[in-house]
Amino acid sequence: MKRIIIVLIVLLLAACGSKHDPTPVPTAAILTAPAQNEVCTTGTILSATQSFVSFSWQAGGNTSSYNLIVKNLLTKDSTSTTTSQPSFGLTLLRGVPYSWYVVSISTQTATTAKSSIWKFYNSGLGAISYPPYPANITAPLFAQNVTAVAGKVNLTWVGSIAPPSTITGYDLYFGTTTTPPKVATNITDQFLNNVSVTSGTTYYWNVISKNQNGDTSDSGLYQFTVN
Repeated sequence: MKRIIIVLIVLLLAACGSKHDPTPVPTAAILTAPAQNEVCTTGTILSATQSFVSFSWQAGGNTSSYNLIVKNLLTKDSTSTTTSQPSFGLTLLRGVPYSWYVVSISTQTATTAKSSIWKFYNSGLGAISYPPYPANITAPLFAQNVTAVAGKVNLTWVGSIAPPSTITGYDLYFGTTTTPPKVATNITDQFLNNVSVTSGTTYYWNVISKNQNGDTSDSGLYQFTVN
């Protein structure tokens, strides 16, 4: 009996010893600067076309390094920089809208954590008004396969702008070619419902945001296919 008890104890200890605490995963950083929708005036001016902009964020938990992703919203080009510190500086073009976010990384796991995405304008020479930020297409997403309801789909997007400007409306281009025609003008909502489509067809579309000064920005061309 004693031998049986001893064997059971050994097995229990072995089982307990084989258990490992789960690997802690990174948590998302909290962005601090440049602020959301800021007309950035804190950068160090390097020339008529460039300035040095400092990015900072509150550190994420269980994080060994960060990827800072900064995107030029006009050209759609992105840069990715790795740093171990919760801050980094980059030389950027002036008079250009950018978006940025941070990905928290740990050497202990492949799991990462993405911060929210913020936008800002890197101020240019004498700018007193800024075009809207390019609208973010939210549905259908790029290259998505869509099931129509009664031969119709809904198109949605999110627009934003740096103060003090305001968005006065959106123009929507939609069709079956890569240069779709304008189908709606001065939409005040951020959606257009009940758009007629045909099964088995690929559609292309983009949204133009407009402000009160006549400035515009283009979401870029998106496409989706109807099942």
